[in-house]
Amino acid sequence: MRFVTDVSQETISMLQRIYKHSKHHRVRQRAQCLLLSFQGLTTTELVKIFQVDRITIYHWFDAWEAHRLAGLYDKAKQGRPQKCTPEQKEQIRQWAKAFPKNLNKIGGLVAEHFDLRISKQTLKRILKCMAFSWRRVRKGLKGAPDSAEYQQKKQALHDLHQQASQGVLDLYYFDESGFCLTPYLPYAWQEKGETIRLESRPSKRLNVLGFLSKNNALQAYSRLGSVDSDVVVRCINDFCKDLDKKTVLVMDNSPIHTSETFQANIPLWKKQG
Repeated sequence: MRFVTDVSQETISMLQRIYKHSKHHRVRQRAQCLLLSFQGLTTTELVKIFQVDRITIYHWFDAWEAHRLAGLYDKAKQGRPQKCTPEQKEQIRQWAKAFPKNLNKIGGLVAEHFDLRISKQTLKRILKCMAFSWRRVRKGLKGAPDSAEYQQKKQALHDLHQQASQGVLDLYYFDESGFCLTPYLPYAWQEKGETIRLESRPSKRLNVLGFLSKNNALQAYSRLGSVDSDVVVRCINDFCKDLDKKTVLVMDNSPIHTSETFQANIPLWKKQG
């Protein structure tokens, strides 16, 4: 018969404190088992009390004899082995960039190339660990602006903001938007810092043209059908009727804003302030 013996009063007090106050159930259970064994309860009795196998009681005793109080606590474990190697994860990264909306496709490629079956949930965890997130795809234009020209225009816009805040001029932004039956932009797996962009394509829609100030003052126009330079010119002509001070209009480089028809009206608008 095996018992816990040769325990000092100080150690008993420590075991009692652990049994009463430890936040870990297993640690409290082991401390209580040692105390009961020290009081003379047999291994058979301890098995009935704690509803564990006899070998488990012996393991608790072995840990106590080898490590004393430290033996009450579980050692750190390595956890479940990784399903994919770093090389396989890198290949999954490449497949996610090639097929960002189709986890079934990626799972099929993993099974085909690595002879490995993984669930959608596992694939999601792998992608999230590689800084992918499931978010909306954005529309964007081709190419990038010239860096020097971009910085120059950025500084010019900053200067205009300063003048507008000082009341020297009014600053408005002009753009067109619309509503149509084009499907919403889909979601896809995308790496952090990278955004998938879909080319914008024209379609029939209800168009809205608007002049918006920094103070959120909005003057808007709507039109059924397409918007060309003539439509934009008419909107700006109407907008100019209500100007009471020098006004700057900020626009993008859409073709309808740079056409000959549009450019021919710039001298007239300058005369109107």
